[in-house]
Formats: sequence, structure tokens, C-alpha cells
Amino acid sequence: MYKEEYERWLGFDLQDPDLKPELLKIKDNDEEIKERFAVSLSFGTAGLRGTLGAGTNRMNIWVVRQATQGMANWVKTQGGTQTVAIAYDSRLKSDTFAKEAAGVLAANGISVRIYDALMPVPALSFATRYYKCTAGIMVTASHNPSKYNGYKAYGPDGCQMTDEAAAVVYDEIQKTDILTGAKTMSFAEGVEKGMIHFVGDDCKKAFYEAIEACQVRPGLCKTAGLKLVYSPLNGTGLVPVTKVLGDMGIDDITIVPEQEYPSGYFTTCPYPNPEIFEALEYGLKLAKETGADLMLATDPDADRVGIAMKCPDGSYELVSGNEMGALLLDYICAGRIEKGTMPQKPVAVMSIVSTPLADAIAEHYGVELRHVLTGFKWIGDQIARLEADGEEDRFIFGFEESYGYLGGTYCRDKDAVIGSMLICEMAAYYRSIGSSIKQRLEEIYSEYGRYLNKVDSFEFPGLSGMDKMAGIMSSLRENPPKDFAGIAVTEVIDYTKPEETGLPKANVLIYRLEDGSTAIVRPSGTEPKIKTYFTTKGADIAEAQAKKDTLAEAVKPILS
Repeated sequence: MYKEEYERWLGFDLQDPDLKPELLKIKDNDEEIKERFAVSLSFGTAGLRGTLGAGTNRMNIWVVRQATQGMANWVKTQGGTQTVAIAYDSRLKSDTFAKEAAGVLAANGISVRIYDALMPVPALSFATRYYKCTAGIMVTASHNPSKYNGYKAYGPDGCQMTDEAAAVVYDEIQKTDILTGAKTMSFAEGVEKGMIHFVGDDCKKAFYEAIEACQVRPGLCKTAGLKLVYSPLNGTGLVPVTKVLGDMGIDDITIVPEQEYPSGYFTTCPYPNPEIFEALEYGLKLAKETGADLMLATDPDADRVGIAMKCPDGSYELVSGNEMGALLLDYICAGRIEKGTMPQKPVAVMSIVSTPLADAIAEHYGVELRHVLTGFKWIGDQIARLEADGEEDRFIFGFEESYGYLGGTYCRDKDAVIGSMLICEMAAYYRSIGSSIKQRLEEIYSEYGRYLNKVDSFEFPGLSGMDKMAGIMSSLRENPPKDFAGIAVTEVIDYTKPEETGLPKANVLIYRLEDGSTAIVRPSGTEPKIKTYFTTKGADIAEAQAKKDTLAEAVKPILS
């Protein structure tokens, strides 16, 4: 079957000049043909994501057209404005895929609002809400290596698509022949016919104003003298991040030159993820040379932000997503109480795999901290619930351990632009009172205890990878571990049982241990890997690390 599909592609006008040579190159390699055509890229709540190339199991214009026809069929059943917002990042072919999607929507009689230049995820979420769109599309593969691209689908609320909507779109995709099934129209024709419009300056201005309205201590940065090194990692962050920081009064910004401008090749960081050291190496070198207070990096679609903070001895230390979530929660609470802007019955939200240190901080400030499934749409869902009750002002902050933060209700996905703004404002504030982020973090640990949160990943590549992952998760449920390294398991929380957790069904297992540690096992929703999240607590970092190492060694054989 896959060989027949390969032959069909080979004899078709594929329109993209990169595709036919790739197919000819593999004509005698059954394994390569099978890898491209035996399955199709699956469409879920995170949309599509895959390697660029030819075939049903690759990201290309045909897969994008097919997916967009499925989206169009769903949009046409939804009523509303029958409009879809589109944005795209700096990845290879992102602009092409965005225009292809716009053409399919236009051919289906659906209006399009597309950005005229690359913009980040939060700008797409904002535009979807601003124009009261029926849906949104973001062309990106987030922080994956350069050979990947993807397609995130959004609902009318600006959150990533719900499970129910994604299932309908997936069914519609299945009914659409990949090469002949999608209605198409050129981008130029869509513009001429008035079906495709660019996002207006009014929307862009409103986006920046909404972010800047979330400052905790407005005006503080103008006199704080913060010195910053920033890297957009060749992605979408350069314009929005520097615009917002400049408006706040932070003008001493040194941009990492090799990573300044958009490029889908990511030659300086093969894995452009601000969670990992390799992506920050150029920025750290520049921070040391310039003596910056802070080194900041945003990922290609600018929904995640990572930092390195300056320590008293002049060295730089990376701050984890959990630590930054705790720091920002603490800063926002203290600052809003001081300024008299804390709402009645404030609400913060974090994912179930994030640090319990945040629970202790929230309790200290009298903030209700809600726990949701992994995926920022669940944080967006909590904002929507508050909004439905006319109480969206109660929301003060949301975060997940994978470096995603949101400090307002103007969009419903994680936002590295507001994350950058709040981090820089926090750094400027501590600098202005003779302190630092590092010093405040140590104070938090001395007050609440030395928490350590670490994530390990186990990769399962190839066509059999997903089956192996499913087998491991089944085995853990059928034969639940009684202990890890001799430390008894006191409670197992299985998120496939919503009647017990009170949350929607999810493939997550949490093990609470006798010594107060937790171990969480969760397959990634976007990559062929199982992630393990460990939380340990000790009198000092060495004790917490030793506990984590012991747990990790005990878990390794189960997942290998």
C-alpha cells in the first residue's frame, strides 16, 4: 500500500521543487519509502508536527493543505465569524505553509487574517480573540531542531484546540485525499478576492498595550539601569520583546549577533530550546563579556523564555522553569499587594508536573493555586472559567515547568514576551533595592525549603517508538511499583481515571513516596519520548540532588 502511494506521489505534480528529487533519491530504498508513506502525521490537540520532506509522514504543502481542509470543514460547522487567524515563525517553509493554509481556507469561503511578517504564538492567540475568529493556525515546531516544522490549531477562545474539536478535524482530514482532496486558491487570488486580509496595526498595537498593562511596578525600569543580553534564537522574539522592553525603559540591551535575525537553520544551536545550556552558550559568553545583570533567550515561536542570572561572584547560573515560576509568582504577589492591585480571591494556575514550591508560596500570600493537566490550554481553560463568571481579573499568573508563563488574560497560551517583560522588571526591581534574582531565590529556599525539580527524558524513535511507549505505560499500570530504590510508594495517582482526579483524562502517573518525594511519568504529547519529573526536598541542594539521583537510577530500568 505504501509503495502504491509512493508511486502516486512520484507521478504527481508536487509543485514544491524539493519534493520530487527526494522521492527519486529513495526509489530503491524500501525502508525509506515505508518511513515516509506507511503512516500519516497524526493530527491532535497540538496539531501536526514532523520532519520536513516528501510523504504522508512528513511536513510539506500537501499535508498542510489536507490538514487545513479538515480545519475548514470543522470551521464551516461552527457558525461565528467564519474567520481564521494565521501566524508563522522563522522555520524553513513556515511562510509557505502559512500562505498555503490561507489559500485553502479562502477557497472554502472562509476569511483569513494573516500577519504580514513572522510573529510569535501569543500574537496568534491574541489575534484570534481580537478578530473574534472561529479558529487560529500557528505554523511552528516550537523548539524542535531545524529539520522539523508543524501546525498548531487554535479554537475561538485563543487556546489550543480541544480534544473534541481536534477529533472532528482529524476525521475530516481522513476523508480528504492528500493530493486531490483540498480546495485551493493561490494566496494572491485570495487577497484579490478580499478573502485574505493582513492583521492590522490596530491589532498589533493592542497586543503590545495589553502586555505592557500587566507591569507590576510601572515606570520602575526607567531608572533601574538594568543591563541585559538577549537572544531570540533566530526566531520571532526580536521585534516584540525589544519593543516591549524598550517601552518599559530598558534600553541597555545587547543582542546576540549570531542569533539575532530570523533563520530556520539554527546553526548556532541545533536544538533551539531555552531550557538547555547549548542554546544559551553564545548569550552566556556575551553576558560575561559585557557584565550583564541578566541573559535572556526566547525560543523560535517565542512562547518560552529561559534566563541565566548573574551571581555575586560574577558567574552566571541558569534558572529552571520551576524556579522562575516560583520567583515570578512570589514577585507578582508581593508587588501587587504592595501596590494595592491584588484582586479579591486571587487565582494562579500551574500544571500538575510543576513544583510544589509554588503551592507553599501561594499559600503564604493567600492565593488559590489551581492544578491542571500539562499543556497550556488547560491554564487558558481556567481563565475562560473565570471569564464566564465575570471574574477574569482574579487571574494573576499561570506557569508550567517547561518555561511557559502568562501574566494576563489577553491571550490564552504561554507568552515569552510578557515572560521577558516580567522577568526583566523583577530583575530591575531587585537591582534597585540592592538585591538580585539569585539572592531572592536563595531567600525563597531558606523560607520554604530546598526543593529540587528535575526532568529526565527517554527517547523512542522510529515507527515502533509509540508502541514501545504505550507498552511501558501499560506495564506500569498492570504491575505498579511498590517502591523506588527502597522508598515506599504511598500513593499512585492515575490521570486516566478522571473520576478520581477531577481532571480530564490524561496519560500521566504520579507516585508519591514515603520521604515526601514525587516521581511523575508522562509520555510527551509532541515527541516520541517519555518524560520523568522528580521533585525532592533536602536540607541543602546536595541532599535533594542525591535523593533525585537515587530515584532516577531506580526508574531507568523500568523505562529503558
